[in-house]
Amino acid sequence: METVTKEKNEKLIIQLNSLVEINNDRIQGYERAIAETNDEDLTYLFTNMAAHSIAYKNDLSREISSMGGEPSKGTTNSGKLFRAWMDIKAALTGKNRKEILSSCEFGEDAALDTYKGILADEENLLTEDLRKLIQIQKQEIQLDHDRVKALKELGKNL
Repeated sequence: METVTKEKNEKLIIQLNSLVEINNDRIQGYERAIAETNDEDLTYLFTNMAAHSIAYKNDLSREISSMGGEPSKGTTNSGKLFRAWMDIKAALTGKNRKEILSSCEFGEDAALDTYKGILADEENLLTEDLRKLIQIQKQEIQLDHDRVKALKELGKNL
């Protein structure tokens, strides 16, 4: 019985660390996006979105530590590939507002997919409090996604 609990605890820590890593991706992605834009409104938006991810990462890290785990300091492999792609794209397109927003929307889609996957996990390892925390973070990331998408769509109409 004790082994099952320990095994579930370890799996839950892995799941939570995947959320920490996707938030690390968001932080690095938005720092990159800030460097790519000269638009004050985007700089403000991206700064706030990076701050959201710092708070999410800190909340998740506290939970991981309270379970005896070590919070991840890294990023996802897909996030590393995405940032490399952003570097190439930035070199080719310059500080293009629409391209920056498209890249950010792509990153937000990846973050949402990660959150949705953990919430939909059939093993249902999440406690009620963790489920609420993750659902709130997912909802806030969805709002960030929708802001980025709306700005991108607005740019199409100009």
